[in-house]
Amino acid sequence: MNSCVVVMTSSKEEQDIVTSCQLGVNSFVVKPVEFNGFAKAVSELGLYWVLVNQPPVI
Repeated sequence: MNSCVVVMTSSKEEQDIVTSCQLGVNSFVVKPVEFNGFAKAVSELGLYWVLVNQPPVI
């Protein structure tokens, strides 16, 4: 089974994005701080991962 790593954080710092990518993160998502925006982002992220994302065939 393949693993995918998503970082969901409130940080928008460029260094955090760079470091995450260097460590093998598949996706870096900046989460909204208010609850409704956060819930929507999580829902959309789930839909993206299930419907749009194409993992490599191994």
